[in-house]
Amino acid sequence: MSRQKVIIIGSGFGGLVCGLLLSRAGKDITIIERQKQPGGCLQSYRREGYAFDTGMHYVGGLAEGQPLHHLFADLGLLALHWHKLDPEGFDRVTIGGDTFAFAEGYDRFAETLAEQFPQQRTALHEYADLLRTLPPMQEIGETAAYDYLARSFKDELLINVLAGTSLKTELRRESLPLFHFAHGQSSYIQGSWRLQGDGGLIVSTLISAIEANGGQVCCNAEVAELKEHNGVITAAICSNGESYEGDVFISDVHPVLTFGWVKQSTVLKNLFRRRINMLNNTYGMFTASLLLKPHTLPYFNHNIYIFRQANVWDEPNAGGRVDRVMVSARVPEDGSSHVRQIDLLTPMLWTLCQPWENTKVGQRGEDYNAIKQRMAEECIALAERQLPGLTGAIDKVFTSTPLTYRDYTLSPCGSAYGLRKDCRSLLMTTLSPRTPIANLLLTGQNLILHGLEGVAMTARMTVDEILNQKD
Repeated sequence: MSRQKVIIIGSGFGGLVCGLLLSRAGKDITIIERQKQPGGCLQSYRREGYAFDTGMHYVGGLAEGQPLHHLFADLGLLALHWHKLDPEGFDRVTIGGDTFAFAEGYDRFAETLAEQFPQQRTALHEYADLLRTLPPMQEIGETAAYDYLARSFKDELLINVLAGTSLKTELRRESLPLFHFAHGQSSYIQGSWRLQGDGGLIVSTLISAIEANGGQVCCNAEVAELKEHNGVITAAICSNGESYEGDVFISDVHPVLTFGWVKQSTVLKNLFRRRINMLNNTYGMFTASLLLKPHTLPYFNHNIYIFRQANVWDEPNAGGRVDRVMVSARVPEDGSSHVRQIDLLTPMLWTLCQPWENTKVGQRGEDYNAIKQRMAEECIALAERQLPGLTGAIDKVFTSTPLTYRDYTLSPCGSAYGLRKDCRSLLMTTLSPRTPIANLLLTGQNLILHGLEGVAMTARMTVDEILNQKD
């Protein structure tokens, strides 16, 4: 009896996790990737002999009994070198002239902040209990995160501090569901780690395991059409004419693109297509990756979030001026006490990118380069508030924008966190792995949660849909 053949489109973390878990279950796995390099937002690029990450900076919940421990152990990822961040303040938020530490452990997290907000001690412990228990989406998904914080805390500054580490999600006062906000905080408070090395180590580990199980990853395979026959997908047709036939298809690519590949369908209704096409995307990110001169800046074992203005819930970088930045240092791989690589990240709205939306990488012109240079300088100036001497320590600066991410990952508008979840229409903005086409499934950050933990959870759901199917 031949093995069930599964074609996975996209080699991001979700696609690779699906590929490994299904290959272990005896499925015949082929992952097709349009780029010459696999990995999606986990891939890295090399400059001046150094590897720079594109998307991953730290993870939470790797210790035994925590959310990612069992899965990472199962995937072989715990064998990589993970560097634990400072438990007394793995994240540090600066608003105005004051800095606030996020300490490891729910009780310690609450008590550390209570030292600066003593009148809010009880409310902080109640909030920590919410993060500890993480009620299901049906209970808190229709509650806006901002509304919950505003009801729970009487100090406006504390409301902003608690959201100050959320450059790893999109803060929207009116719509961000409490479920998604809490998930984006909880596992990091349990414990936070940086990978010693680049995200490509995760990619290569997963691919090696997939190949050991008989699977394959095919790069330079850009899907142009998903061929439907009698209500099921029979093949993925690539732009170079190659055809990948299969029994089941999984897309780790944005749903708008996925369903757009189904040119002719007896199953996809126009109403469904319109619904998918009308969904909004989260904003993208501008990144300035810094290569520092040797022995100029001591390594700091925490992330820094700096805000120029008091209200972190306001639209970011209004008018194009950088008003917030996340600072993340690469763990020195040579055992040095000084850092060589730092990433500065800040939101970048698509309106700033639109003049060049029809251009390609390396062909965007001097005006585009000028905007990137200005934003990099503003990010560096803001980061220097907490890292004195940073400017003088810089050797090289490499930048990317939402346009870069769009071109490499096909995420519309270079969205950093996938489709925008809205507590006011939760069912409409939260997608299931299942689609109207029985043998076409979705995975990745666009469904329920983004980030490594969220994508891993979604990948397991996608895999379960396949393994639980009745013959």
